[in-house]
Amino acid sequence: MSEDAPHILVVDDDLRLRNLLRRFLMENGFRVSVAADASAARVHLESLVFDLIVLDVMMPGENGMDLTRALREESSVPILLLTAMGESQDRIAGLESGADDYLTKPFEPRELVLRIRTILRRVAAPLEPASEPAMAGGEITFGEFRFDPVRNMLWRGDDPVRLTESEGALLAVFATSPGTVFSREDLAESEHDSQAAGGNARTIDVQITRLRRKIEPDPKFPRFLQTVRGRGYVLRPDS
Repeated sequence: MSEDAPHILVVDDDLRLRNLLRRFLMENGFRVSVAADASAARVHLESLVFDLIVLDVMMPGENGMDLTRALREESSVPILLLTAMGESQDRIAGLESGADDYLTKPFEPRELVLRIRTILRRVAAPLEPASEPAMAGGEITFGEFRFDPVRNMLWRGDDPVRLTESEGALLAVFATSPGTVFSREDLAESEHDSQAAGGNARTIDVQITRLRRKIEPDPKFPRFLQTVRGRGYVLRPDS
């Protein structure tokens, strides 16, 4: 296995699934380490650098969401949650904890690989030079920020700002039609079409909150990504 291959940490208390995922991910070109619980995962994280964590939610002791919240205090490593709970409130809780994506068990291993690769592309994209010309469609600016809706790349000045897959897809919808009010249902459908996390109107509020934390001087009083009461949300670059 190449040392340049992305290194994935799989954390799941199910030994059979852990071994299955390890074998399948290695067959698809990833380096893989495994851990049976949050404690073992922390040991790995103290000594190794990972490109992404595949993390089970329902584990004994510290569960996956608690570990995600703790890691978000000190790390931006992408996290993909696995869970048997597929209700919308569970997806929302996963996103609120700071996860990049959420996959419900049972799932096709090929879908997991697809989602991992999508997240890794999103993470790597902002590392491209900020001075590179934008593709057709151009960039949009608001305040200190520049966003390329074609490549889903955001910068604050010359510094890249990391967006999750869902955040990038959502901001791209707003950026391609600034000044247009989008309902939660419209945005949820766009999320679903882009394979971002959810396709559920309630998850949109979570994503909006997370986006505001990254682009607004004061997220409680948004200047750019505004709420239009009774209608939805709008991006106003020149507000």
